[in-house]
Amino acid sequence: MKAELRANTIARLGSGATLFPSLVGYEGTVIPTLERALIAGHDIIMLGERGQAKSRLMRSLEDLLDEAVPVVGGCEINDHPYRPICARCRSLVKDQGDSAPVEWLPRDRRLSEKLATPDTSVADLIGDVDPIKVAEGRYLGDELTIHYGLLPRTNRGIFAVNELPDLPERIQVALLNVLEERDVQIRGYQVRLPLDVMLIASANPDDYTNRGRIISPLKDRFGSQVRTHYPSHLDEEIAIMEQEALPPPAGMPVEVPDYLKEVLARLTFELRLSPQINQRSGVSVRFSIGGLETVTAGALRRAVRSGEQGAEARIGDFWAVISASVGRVEFDTLEEGREEEILERALKEAILAVWRERLGSADFGELLAQFDAGLVIDTTDLTTPAELLAQFHDAGSKGVPNAEAIVGRLGGSLERPASVAGAIEFGLEGLHLLRRINKDTGDGGAFRFSGGRS
Repeated sequence: MKAELRANTIARLGSGATLFPSLVGYEGTVIPTLERALIAGHDIIMLGERGQAKSRLMRSLEDLLDEAVPVVGGCEINDHPYRPICARCRSLVKDQGDSAPVEWLPRDRRLSEKLATPDTSVADLIGDVDPIKVAEGRYLGDELTIHYGLLPRTNRGIFAVNELPDLPERIQVALLNVLEERDVQIRGYQVRLPLDVMLIASANPDDYTNRGRIISPLKDRFGSQVRTHYPSHLDEEIAIMEQEALPPPAGMPVEVPDYLKEVLARLTFELRLSPQINQRSGVSVRFSIGGLETVTAGALRRAVRSGEQGAEARIGDFWAVISASVGRVEFDTLEEGREEEILERALKEAILAVWRERLGSADFGELLAQFDAGLVIDTTDLTTPAELLAQFHDAGSKGVPNAEAIVGRLGGSLERPASVAGAIEFGLEGLHLLRRINKDTGDGGAFRFSGGRS
């Protein structure tokens, strides 16, 4: 099994192909460590906070298996036709020789995944006596009365255990023989099955999980440890968001401008640095993904209710992210009751950081002059682009002041009202955060931008 993984890994690397194309941000850190572990033929333990693609990494190993392997027909533990290890297949091959039935096992059936839970038993993992087989007339001491657990049924494959510390310590002991002697022992029987299996497990770092621990003898038997991490750069966080977020329905496209994706990524980065967040738990990439899906849904909701064509997200859609995502973050116990306030402050910091980077050098003189002259802009999450832009015309302006500079710096198009409206609203939000205009919040998520200092 490990020779197969090693050979396929070396062949893939030699061809210049990417081993794990769906993993972003791990190219220079996690993936080299994993490649060395596979070439070394090690069982692997992956440590990392939640939302660091540990499960995806484990499932990606399936692509390094052979397309199909031969097994004895009807075998519960995928016996090799030339090297059967269970009593049933040894007897079958002895009696029928080359006439014994052979089947081909595809790679997608050679990876088994088990979520460790406190109620997991040795019988679930290894096996136990099957009372039905005994009732059928077999002797209790007959090896054929065994009902094999998930691990033997993954023979000649990869057995993945998620959240290993959640497995009770007495159950972890059952894995010791698998990792060292490469066999399993089933109670009450003088039977040892020399399994051909690779074991890979995931866990949160020991200093975080209070639900259990990995026993020391089991730790010692894993050949390699792979430490995962969160994305180090904004573009990596954005790439993961775009890759994983649920796309809008067919025929109903939604545009989320790049500067808004940067706001989402910066929000997540702000939270990962916040002393008010439990950093041992971490802030999952799922926070960013869920945020992008919420913003997309807000833009789509507005377009559907107004009948506009071509929905585009605006900064006003972001405030829904706070209430929708508060449960994804674990706060310090001292901050109980202030969760939404902390998230809102982090969002404002993220907006201001992107605003300064994108619009810090833009000219807002004409726009600010109009606000000082009494311009008022009302908007909600359901205000259409046409309704928002019309307020400038109603105030006597021939167009949106400084629109060309604002839209251009944000990568939008003056030909698209939705793009202009989104850029202007983002510009107004930044001016408010810089205390250059006022912003009042009304009922139902309504906002009013007006002149004067906050």
